[in-house]
Amino acid sequence: MSQKQQSLPPVRLIGTANHGFAQYAQEEVRRLLPDAKFAYLEPGEVFLIRTETAAEEAQQVLRAQEPIFLRHLQPVHGTLPIDRSADDLMRAIELVQGLHLFQPGEKLAVQVRKAQGLDFGYTPYGMKEAIDPILVQQHEVEPVVREADRILSLYLTADTLHWGLSRPEDNLSDWSGGAVRYQREEGLISRAKFKLLEAEERFHLDFRTYEVALDVGAAPGGWTSLLLERGLAVTAIDPGLLHESLQQHPKLTYLRKNAGEVALADETFDLLVCDMSWSPKQMAKLVADLLPALVTGGTALITVKLMHKKPFQTVRETMEVLGDGMQLLHAKQLFHNREELTLHLIKL
Repeated sequence: MSQKQQSLPPVRLIGTANHGFAQYAQEEVRRLLPDAKFAYLEPGEVFLIRTETAAEEAQQVLRAQEPIFLRHLQPVHGTLPIDRSADDLMRAIELVQGLHLFQPGEKLAVQVRKAQGLDFGYTPYGMKEAIDPILVQQHEVEPVVREADRILSLYLTADTLHWGLSRPEDNLSDWSGGAVRYQREEGLISRAKFKLLEAEERFHLDFRTYEVALDVGAAPGGWTSLLLERGLAVTAIDPGLLHESLQQHPKLTYLRKNAGEVALADETFDLLVCDMSWSPKQMAKLVADLLPALVTGGTALITVKLMHKKPFQTVRETMEVLGDGMQLLHAKQLFHNREELTLHLIKL
């Protein structure tokens, strides 16, 4: 079935940050889009961005110089009045029926979010279930959850449905709202493992391509467990106790001592990871002393605690301590970060 393609109307954007960090995301957006104005949709977390910059240009700028604290970006191509009753489902169906923006055969993900603290006569998933059959029957698209060609985003407030259509890369994440959810498997040592899983995905890494890793401040072993699962040989350093399920692993070297007391051969590891609950300066000094053990071209993934809520200054000071031999590829507050950031670096 062929259909005439509509053009997308002018756009606003919905930005999402981790709770309590939206002000920093807004500051970063304003540096890139100086005329940007903001209105909160959820205090401290979700906000509307208005700018005179053309939609595609604004998304391109925010993608090319991605803000640290902007977790997710959704375009708003239109709005629809709602009353939070089950009647909204028919309103959403009629909206989708009237859109001729889809390519037959494309993979489309429908992502529905609602503002927190509001009661609806349906769930976000219930709205997705109502919309998907219309997309199949009328627009001949293939509904998917991940690896979509495009995403139809719907964000529900007390009285308005905001909708937008975009590519996953323009959203900065192909997870709804950038909220990355992993299944909690049996025997999980620590939820910190999810931070490393998200970093692997977010920074387009594949730990299976590495061979020998150094985990600084490893206990109880959440990050070490993931690296061992990926097939790496891991040297884990921590005066604390690693989980007993790891201690006999044939590819694990466990040094139960302070990292500052350890002597490591130069150019030994191609991956260094560190997730320590220390001050940024202490952590950076400790890691800097261990960097000779990382091969040239090796990767480092480091979490930086935001102890005094001065994030931009903290990143600058951390990089000063690590020195000119480390190049910062990404600084990002991931969904599984709380009062911290994750740095992705490469040794020059």
